[in-house]
Amino acid sequence: MKKTIFILAMAALLTGCATLRAVGRTAAGPGTEEQSAGVQATERQPEGIQGGEWQPGGMPAVNVQDIASGAQQELPQWPQPDLMFDLWPDGAPTDNGLTGEEIDYGNHVSNVTKPTLGVYLPEEPNGLAILVCPGGGYVDVWDKTEGYANSRWYTEQGIVYAVLKYRLPNGHPEVPLDDVHEAMRVLWEHADEYGFKKLGILGCSAGGHLAAMTSTHFTKPEERPDFQILFYPVITMDPSFTHGGSAYYLLGRNPSKELLDEYSNEKKVTPDTPPAFIMANTDDGLVPCENSLEYYKALKANKVSAALHIYPEGGHGWCDHKDFTYREAWMADLRIWLFELAGETFELPENR
Repeated sequence: MKKTIFILAMAALLTGCATLRAVGRTAAGPGTEEQSAGVQATERQPEGIQGGEWQPGGMPAVNVQDIASGAQQELPQWPQPDLMFDLWPDGAPTDNGLTGEEIDYGNHVSNVTKPTLGVYLPEEPNGLAILVCPGGGYVDVWDKTEGYANSRWYTEQGIVYAVLKYRLPNGHPEVPLDDVHEAMRVLWEHADEYGFKKLGILGCSAGGHLAAMTSTHFTKPEERPDFQILFYPVITMDPSFTHGGSAYYLLGRNPSKELLDEYSNEKKVTPDTPPAFIMANTDDGLVPCENSLEYYKALKANKVSAALHIYPEGGHGWCDHKDFTYREAWMADLRIWLFELAGETFELPENR
């Protein structure tokens, strides 16, 4: 039996199959799924970009027994969207150069070739809608754990909740941004039907970078979100505190300083940047909380309304973790913030 498990685990390592990924996002530091090998790239070691600990060849340090035990775990049944849109039924206007089949690991996908938008509808809409950009280091999209998993909480607040499975950049940063803009267009097309008047964007980790990029790089009124919610976001491309993997897959190897500056969202904040609710952890070893701090400082300097919550511990990738110490705290704070956006009066329970 032990011999069989060892052989299976070694096969997973040699083929780059991410059996490890099936375990789910962890609240650990460097060496988590955002640094795992993707489908297309053969050289994964970023040059000249820091953030996270990269192993030779880009593969994270992996324990064979962990992979074998992970393969035996069953994935939860996530709530399924009420509606599913094929984002580009007639073909996307931009191309990231990736080939091959899209791979679905059950809780996340890689090599996305068919971007989709899954929409959850509330029974009693409160006028808000949120477009969700899950994380994954711009090499995966964790659409189940950082998208589907929390859908019921948002719809119970009366919020239209839409999860975007976006195309990965592969060195073409305009590609995922195009998907966001198209998803926003689709949602606005159904605004009256779904019952919302404000559309915000939510992002986790590298998805947080995409959400912040959407909030700072818009060129048309219809591309501007009404608000932004960021969970442990990658914000900067500054080599001193970015997440190395996200920078590498977004911009490629050895990007110019001009390109790094262009996609460092803290440098693109203006007074017209939408209000923000930001969450991070002091002990995040994968995406330093300085990303959130610098973004908040830029928002404050431009007199943009912003809330910043830095929790002392919890690591990274915890938005769907029911055992996260501060789960009730972030939910309570975010709920109040969202109620204010919706123009509703929030009353605390009598026992608080």
